[in-house]
Amino acid sequence: MEADYTFATGPMWAAFITFVLAMLALDLFVFGGRKAHRVSVKEAGTWVLVWVALALAFSALLWWYLDGTLGRAVANRKALEFITGYLIEQSLSVDNMFVFVMIFTYFAVPPELQRRVLLYGVLGAIVMRAGMILAGVWLVQEFAWILYVFGAFLVVTGIKMLVFADKQPDLERNPLLRWLRGHMRITPGFHGQSFFIRQQGLLYATPMFLVLVLIEASDVVFAVDSIPAIFAITTDPFIVFTSNIFAIMGLRALYFLLADMADRFHLLKYGLAIVLVFIGGKMLAMPWVHMPVQWSLAIVGAIIAASVVLSLKLSDRKPAAFPNTDS
Repeated sequence: MEADYTFATGPMWAAFITFVLAMLALDLFVFGGRKAHRVSVKEAGTWVLVWVALALAFSALLWWYLDGTLGRAVANRKALEFITGYLIEQSLSVDNMFVFVMIFTYFAVPPELQRRVLLYGVLGAIVMRAGMILAGVWLVQEFAWILYVFGAFLVVTGIKMLVFADKQPDLERNPLLRWLRGHMRITPGFHGQSFFIRQQGLLYATPMFLVLVLIEASDVVFAVDSIPAIFAITTDPFIVFTSNIFAIMGLRALYFLLADMADRFHLLKYGLAIVLVFIGGKMLAMPWVHMPVQWSLAIVGAIIAASVVLSLKLSDRKPAAFPNTDS
């Protein structure tokens, strides 16, 4: 695969970044993102629909612009690349949800405090992903063979996910958490939404800061998987960046919608692992096999849909626990 040129102009990059900043500002200053607030399922569901609708509207706007400037063929290809990239990034980012559940459960973070820490997590993720995407695009442009390294990495990562899908990480042994606890003064309990407080003239971190650091670290780990994956679809930096950002922006609402049902999607990790193996294999086979983008979209969508449907069916078949009637 040769590196794609990007059709995006400076003003298009500026307009998209302005849109992202405007949405974050609305969340912070209009919709109460800085205040402690327990997100209801209805509110979360509304925001999930909003972000999916915005992503689809963006792809339609992209198609309309390219159809009028570069022609119907380019418009169809780039719009399809965006939708496929968005589906892949959104699917792989769902794995973050399981990690968020584990972190919040481990630290016993009250539901009303989770919204703010995830908002800051999104801010950090956007900055980190932008840097990683730029680095990835530069590597692909300078060393085209790096795509095969990405492909092999994704295959190995997918196989590891299949093997260790049921293994729960032990946060007590997490080296980052152990280092933070060994080098910082940390309060035993939460102090509202504060990440730091002063006690007797000394600066203390709160458990909320540890939660934020672990969430940011988890995004770095997942970005290492998800960013190479989209290079199997396109190396256009604008498509890679915009599809990633739309997936990240909608992840927080998706977490609040599905967090209480995370255990019902126990087969989703297997589906995501198979997606990684498929995408990595597609990248390794590029010299001999050319797979149209719409085929990739259909296969990834089918894998994710099958894992979700099977998860729900199998969880519904589990026998209900009988109440304990012993007195």
